[in-house]
Amino acid sequence: MNPHAAQPTSLLAFVHSLWSHRLLIRQMTRREVIGRYQGSFLGLGWSFLNPLLMLCVYTFVFSVVFKARWGVAPQGGEENEFMFAIVLFVGMIVHTLFAEILNRAPGLIVSNVNYVKKVVFPLEILPVVSVGAALFHALVSLGVWLLAYELFVGTLHWQMLLFPIVVLPLVMLALGIAWFLASLGVFLRDVGQTVAILTTVMMFLAPVFFPVDNLPEEFRPLIMANPITFIIEQARGVLIRGQLPDFVGLFWYFAAASIVMWAGFAWFQKTRKGFSDVL
Repeated sequence: MNPHAAQPTSLLAFVHSLWSHRLLIRQMTRREVIGRYQGSFLGLGWSFLNPLLMLCVYTFVFSVVFKARWGVAPQGGEENEFMFAIVLFVGMIVHTLFAEILNRAPGLIVSNVNYVKKVVFPLEILPVVSVGAALFHALVSLGVWLLAYELFVGTLHWQMLLFPIVVLPLVMLALGIAWFLASLGVFLRDVGQTVAILTTVMMFLAPVFFPVDNLPEEFRPLIMANPITFIIEQARGVLIRGQLPDFVGLFWYFAAASIVMWAGFAWFQKTRKGFSDVL
């Protein structure tokens, strides 16, 4: 394969690449997940411990120190620190999923130079692998959340099964952006540091630690412009309140995410012919 040759950019080419390399994607995702904890004493246990530790810190700071409240209480009770943690954790799961994909993206090609220069390799699947690893960690965190919900709140409800539908458009959006960032990271090495700052800013400009209703009216458009805000609100609706999601809003989000995903794939395919020259 000529690394300087033009690569297909159509949606059909994208689907064909995912299907034809599905086994490779699965193997590399598994290696990505296991490799992150290889050699550590707790191993995959860190995927449980890390979100729990952060949850405890954030819960103490915002619910005990700052006395923040969501206005959500379990049936037959009053809101407490445990309920605050339950609501907070949902926002953390959504943001962490999005941030992990974006933070990893700028270094995907740079850290896999051998795939660019020495072997015939479908480079376009590298962001897909990072998405798979992020989804695994999100699934682990969701499992922890479900256990905590059952323990401190009560019976699970069937609307929770709609959570994958709520998160799917966000994953598509993140994948499209990841293709953009993976390409830009080859040519602009400052992209990684910039993205890390932006994802942190996005966390504090989203309703992760506070409800949107607590904000002054003039600041709400800024929060709603954050792409993870809508998904966080919908996720809390189906997981905590037992509500059906806003299917109209999800449809438009899905449409916009599809455009971004295809544009990111097309950009990556058009620019990949210059990777070997730069690296």
